[in-house]
Amino acid sequence: MKVSLNWVKKFNEISLPVDELIEKIGAQLGAVDEVIDLGKRYEGIVVAKVVSCEKHPNANKLKVCMVDDARAIKNVRRNGQGLVQVVCGAPNVAEGQLVAWIPPGSTVPSTYEKDPFVIESREIRGVLSNGMLASPKELALGDNHEGLLILDKDAKPGDTIAKVYELDDHIVDIENKMFTHRPDCFGMLGIARELAGITGQTFSSPDWYKQDVKSQLPDSQGVSLGLKIKNEAPKLVPRFCLIAVSGVKVKPSPIWLQSKLSRVGVRPINNIVDITNFLMLETAQPLHAYDYDKLKTGTIGVRLSKDGESLKILGGKEIKLDGGAVVITDGQKPIGLGGVMGGADTEVDENTKNIMLECATFDMNVIRKTAMRYGLFTDAATRFTKGQSPLQNIAVLLKAVDAVQKLADGKTASKLLDEKTNLPELPMVKTSVEFINSRLGLELPGESMKKLLENVGFIVQSKDKQFLVTAPFWRTDIEIPEDIVEEVGRLYGYDHLNLKLPVRDLTPAKLNENLEFKSRLREILSRGGANEVLTYSFVHGSLLQKTGQDAKLAYQIRNALSPDLQYYRLSLTPSLLEKVHPNIKLGYGQFAFFEINKAHSKAHLEDDKSKLPKESELLALVFAANDKAAAATSGAAFYKVRSYLDFLARELGVSLEYSAVDTESEEQVMKSYELKRSALVKVQGTQDALGIIGEFRAPVIHALKLPLFSAGFEIDIEKLAASAKAARDYQPLPRFPKVEQDISLRAPDKLSYRQLFDFAQKTLGKIKPKNSLVLLEPVSIYKKSENESHKTITLRLTITSYERTLTTAEVSSLLDSLAKEAHSELGVDRA
Repeated sequence: MKVSLNWVKKFNEISLPVDELIEKIGAQLGAVDEVIDLGKRYEGIVVAKVVSCEKHPNANKLKVCMVDDARAIKNVRRNGQGLVQVVCGAPNVAEGQLVAWIPPGSTVPSTYEKDPFVIESREIRGVLSNGMLASPKELALGDNHEGLLILDKDAKPGDTIAKVYELDDHIVDIENKMFTHRPDCFGMLGIARELAGITGQTFSSPDWYKQDVKSQLPDSQGVSLGLKIKNEAPKLVPRFCLIAVSGVKVKPSPIWLQSKLSRVGVRPINNIVDITNFLMLETAQPLHAYDYDKLKTGTIGVRLSKDGESLKILGGKEIKLDGGAVVITDGQKPIGLGGVMGGADTEVDENTKNIMLECATFDMNVIRKTAMRYGLFTDAATRFTKGQSPLQNIAVLLKAVDAVQKLADGKTASKLLDEKTNLPELPMVKTSVEFINSRLGLELPGESMKKLLENVGFIVQSKDKQFLVTAPFWRTDIEIPEDIVEEVGRLYGYDHLNLKLPVRDLTPAKLNENLEFKSRLREILSRGGANEVLTYSFVHGSLLQKTGQDAKLAYQIRNALSPDLQYYRLSLTPSLLEKVHPNIKLGYGQFAFFEINKAHSKAHLEDDKSKLPKESELLALVFAANDKAAAATSGAAFYKVRSYLDFLARELGVSLEYSAVDTESEEQVMKSYELKRSALVKVQGTQDALGIIGEFRAPVIHALKLPLFSAGFEIDIEKLAASAKAARDYQPLPRFPKVEQDISLRAPDKLSYRQLFDFAQKTLGKIKPKNSLVLLEPVSIYKKSENESHKTITLRLTITSYERTLTTAEVSSLLDSLAKEAHSELGVDRA
């Protein structure tokens, strides 16, 4: 956003030096990218009067002029009357004109930035020329190079051109991103208001810039032109204003207007187009002018574009439209891309006599998409994508009509048409002095806050240090009390805020129990020799099928990135099983890996009203070994994977129990397991199952190419955490040697291993020596035949004392006592 300081100073009385003003802009308004001292490029260029103009003796198209600069320029050759000789080739040069003279030693302004061209005195076709008389293009005031710039303002010979046309200016380039939420700051009027605010001045908007000012224009001053609006997209175009003006004279704009446009990077076209651009730059409200006589009908339509339509835009480029863009039509075909660019078919040119002026408000999101879609990043689109206020349209349009009447001799030829729907109300925000001060760390009086806000157009009602703030009509960004806090802080100056650091509580934040428990699980299983993996939460439908799960109970992703990621998984085990074969194939003989993650199922809804799936926090582990590794491992795969779960339970201080799976279950987590070689896992003393442990079904092994020696478990983390004890401190191992002895017990076939093992463990806990460490493990279960009514269960006791070395006799006595208790309670004999 390029800002002319001379332009904005027309609206306020800022007298700060330029450097101080730039510093305040950077601190309180927006980041400054560049500051251009425009006056430097016009140094030495003065007003000169053409006293005489004669033909060049040696060239038909050149003239020899004697100009009067009131002796303003020193060290230049003059005649006896003090006049300076200049050779000029412009066809419009004539005696008596006031022109711009670039004397020897001065730089041509249009070349100042790229490759500076310094004028010298030199002979042209044998006649000495002291400098040159400049055209608008050479003065960087337009593209016209066909003739001289003839001054159209009262000036005296010797006056500097910079002074006459206010070119002794500074152009401040402020980063556009700073005004993303401030559409009013894309105009000089808005910048002037903000500069007044940050310098502590009260800003008064021009009399013509009022909210929905009433039109004082007659319906028609000249020829009456028919005009009608048909808005078919009122939600995207909430306000659309039109007026027709007849009898306009299209010509170059006055130099002051061309100067203002040029200095901020806008190319002058003609007086009508320049007026619309000028008011856009001044108010941040884009306008557009149409040649009325080029319209097919007097009805102006507003609608969405249709696929296949074409539009020739300004500059002659033709674009193919698709659906979704707002277009302006002449009742039949598009004549403009709404909010972005007008069409070439209704362009105002030198033959235009009647015009139609448009001032509208468009949906900023649609304009942004349209600009991106067609690559048309115009000044109008830049402003419309910030969300202009529709409450300024009438004021800006009436100002445009006034300018056309003054600069193009136009006369109103229709009523001012105003098609509007659901215009916004002025936002009102409640806040307080205490609220603002507490957020800014200030002790600013309420009257000071009120003054700061009123300086830039807010209406502030105060009572008992409570504020009711009404935003001005041009502000579309004020919604909540924090917006008022930001305004006060910025206008007061953030550099005035107290530099004292805020008081901080150094008390450590409470740890997240869920995350801490998961970390414990990872650490324990890693110590046990398992590796953690992380798989996708989405799986292929075929994996659900291979593991026996029902895909209908899984949530399907409609726009899945890949078929492999089309379903939410119902449990973690299938994802782990899918990784077994690739690792076996890579040469890993045996391994255990686990995953801690979530699963979702339609079968478990959080409640009937919301129909939201309940997330299950799960831990799954799979152990697998190839034939060679399995041959070196004693026992079944079930017991191998159980050793991991038992180790985990011991470290967590949880006592588990395992029970047979009696019936087929609809739980999807159990579908992969061979129920006859699996068990339900429970925490002792609870009824709810913690999960399942076991070996896998033959179809699953076959489908996923698993080794025969493979098993796994999957348990609910939340239930496990509810029973887990706090992490225990490490304690030293006994320094005395351990003693191991086996005991074989002959038990009735109806007595389960779990019952006997739990009884033995409980009994040992009562009769063991004090300060000793006891570990009881299964060795074997032996049964001669299926019809045998008894079985032999062998257990291994490992015991160590913290006080002394235990003798074999003491341990044997301990096992004798265990056998005696087992016989008494369970009817078990020692084998």
